[in-house]
Amino acid sequence: MPSIALLHASQLVTLAGPPRARRGKELSELGIISDGAFVAAGGKIIHVGKSTEIEKLCDGETEVIDARGCIVLPGFVDAHTHLVFAGNRLDDFEARARGETYEQIAKRGGGIQTTVRATRAASEDELCALAKRRASWFLRNGTTMVEAKSGYGLTLEDELKILRVIQRVGKETPLETVPTFLGAHAVPAEFREDRAGYISLLIEEMLPRIARERLAESCDIFCERDYFDVEDVRRILTAAKQHELKLRMHVDQLTNGGGAKLAAELGATTADHLEQTAADGISALAKANIQPVLLPGSVYALGSKKYPDARAMIDAGLAVILATDFNPGSSPSPSMPMMLSLAVTQMRMSPAEAVAAATVNAAASLNRVDEIGSLEVGKLANFAICDCEDYRELAYWFGISLVRDVFVRGERV
Repeated sequence: MPSIALLHASQLVTLAGPPRARRGKELSELGIISDGAFVAAGGKIIHVGKSTEIEKLCDGETEVIDARGCIVLPGFVDAHTHLVFAGNRLDDFEARARGETYEQIAKRGGGIQTTVRATRAASEDELCALAKRRASWFLRNGTTMVEAKSGYGLTLEDELKILRVIQRVGKETPLETVPTFLGAHAVPAEFREDRAGYISLLIEEMLPRIARERLAESCDIFCERDYFDVEDVRRILTAAKQHELKLRMHVDQLTNGGGAKLAAELGATTADHLEQTAADGISALAKANIQPVLLPGSVYALGSKKYPDARAMIDAGLAVILATDFNPGSSPSPSMPMMLSLAVTQMRMSPAEAVAAATVNAAASLNRVDEIGSLEVGKLANFAICDCEDYRELAYWFGISLVRDVFVRGERV
């Protein structure tokens, strides 16, 4: 693979620093190099510096990329997506416009159950074709890696089908994927009168099979009223830990049910959503050193006004993450730049904090911070070139993608 040299970036946003999640003041330290440049070979960065320095390292075989007038930053890492599903939720979308709530729609058989029916009816190849199309959406918006959850099958075979598709997308497209098992997304319709039976299925059949076949790195659960309560969560995630799966948790999205405290108790890697989390929950997460994954797209799409208290979390020393929550029901957007805009305008994060939360901090939560999340020597050459001269413009201009080019492992995709 020939080397590439990227030259003359108006701002090269390196996020250089220790290979770990950033918190506090570190979130604003982006390591920007004006007129920045780097060389990559074999898919990895081998030199970083000013263009005047890097130009001297180029020879006749080096492919030169002119980033004049553009910013260059690490590819976004989307640490919470529901990439694989069939169908859509247009009826739910219209119902919310008429004033129905998420909970009301779910109680009459819409919501997650609508997507479960469509996903069960689709073959693995059909799901893969749909997911590959969506992978191109993520790439066009500058995202080079996603965490992707199952959870729209809710039978053993359908959950396995979704997890296999997640792995296929990571192998068959440039978008890199990290699979998470979310069998505890909802209780399926056929178990409505037998919740205990479904929980037994999760613990006794699904988790052992998924762990044996190494189809997921983590186990997630929707801890919420009418879905899975605190005791359900404790049972299922304790079993997941026994199978050496890391824990990620949907908590405190619709109600404050103590999910953040439970995530702290169980030692989860991340606690996601947190729209309703109060000060005591934030304190518990900080003491347990758990990363909060904030999902402003779902608040926006559901027409809610209650965004997570990002400022309180940052002030408490938490290493916050921004993600899209891409899914058909409550956040049908693959656009990380849109999430940056919502983070700044609705959650009062600074543009720098938002960029760090969507790159290096997300990479840390996926145990990939040694490889991605910053532009440094030894890291993968996963990066986006954006048609603007100041990184703050990514959040400032909304409703349009400023991404000009995206590279994964040193190759334009």
